[in-house]
Amino acid sequence: MRADTERKVRKFIEDNFLFREDRAAIDDGESLIDAGLIDSTGVLELVAFLEGEFGLRMADAEIVPENLDSIRAIVRFVESKHAVAAA
Repeated sequence: MRADTERKVRKFIEDNFLFREDRAAIDDGESLIDAGLIDSTGVLELVAFLEGEFGLRMADAEIVPENLDSIRAIVRFVESKHAVAAA
């Protein structure tokens, strides 16, 4: 499931944010904020996508860079939410 999660997250970011920069790709660990790809409005779009696509409910306290600032962090966060829900 991790590969599928990563593919969906990467596609969403590429389709919605990457076009804003003259870039073809983004590394898994690259900061979306530091790269200028995502701002506060983009974070809200990302949260809405994650909640809709993966059936998550994100608490305000979870909407932090540690969970949402890179593809790697997002995938790790989604997978951990699914693991908790499955337990």
